[in-house]
Amino acid sequence: MSAQDRLRGLRGGMRIGLMGGSFDPPHMGHVHVAEQALTRFALDRVIWLVSPGNPLKPNPPAPLQKRCAAARALIRHPRIDVSDVEAHLGTRYTAETLAALGARHPAVRFTWIMGADNLAQFHLWDNWTAIMEAVPVGVLARPGQRIAARSSVASKVYRAARIRARASHALSGATAPAWCFVNIPMRADSSTALRAAGAWDPAKL
Repeated sequence: MSAQDRLRGLRGGMRIGLMGGSFDPPHMGHVHVAEQALTRFALDRVIWLVSPGNPLKPNPPAPLQKRCAAARALIRHPRIDVSDVEAHLGTRYTAETLAALGARHPAVRFTWIMGADNLAQFHLWDNWTAIMEAVPVGVLARPGQRIAARSSVASKVYRAARIRARASHALSGATAPAWCFVNIPMRADSSTALRAAGAWDPAKL
């Protein structure tokens, strides 16, 4: 089944978590975050949106289909999917992707999922307030990022929209703006470290 077919298979009322990123390479830390998000935010499914490129990173990632293949090989959970739909939509920024998916699937309840490291720099994302205003945002702890995330520009601007961790199950049904920060068991996996160690060779896929 293609990435587009997966998205077409969505039904009204479903609560879908979207995890965007380069996934260069994907690793078990990504899987861990997705599995935790399913439970903590009461989601029906989590879809990894493997981006053609990351505007905040200076160097291009490995070829898109190589990264998608590596991600699919890593995932064993039946409710976690991989999609290259951004390449089909022609969107470059998250705000654009969410607008396009919302227009195509207006009855689906999307939640944006990200690590605390992304919340710390969220105000640098293109049109970041549009993301907060479009869908609920679930933030999961990352090693060394708790303090930076909680003191970030985004957390201060949207302080009144925060849902406490003890009510995290309510996030996916909330009306945006709404966001929730949850602590989860930590993993130290890092795409940057895997590339630096030479453990990621897309040519072998």
